[in-house]
Amino acid sequence: MAKRKVVWSHQARIKLIEILTYFADRNKSKLYSEKLYKRINNELKLLVKQPDLGIKTEIDSVRGLIIGDYILFYEITADKIIIHTLWDSKQNPQDLKIN
Repeated sequence: MAKRKVVWSHQARIKLIEILTYFADRNKSKLYSEKLYKRINNELKLLVKQPDLGIKTEIDSVRGLIIGDYILFYEITADKIIIHTLWDSKQNPQDLKIN
């Protein structure tokens, strides 16, 4: 079987940039943002090897991978892993929009 490609949705890219920028601004340093970005990428490498790693959600085709205080919502297709959004689990769950 061919390796699945990770594809970030526009919404997911925006969320990732917002989170990394927030910590860089708050901490007056990019160090934590770089560590968080590296951790997310390491988790994605595991996800490519084991796509069913995340927990099932209320949406049948979407799973959630917990990465520290964040949940990465994704969908598995035959050749892709589509990242729908990155969610800070400390936020109000009623504000969560996956698609």
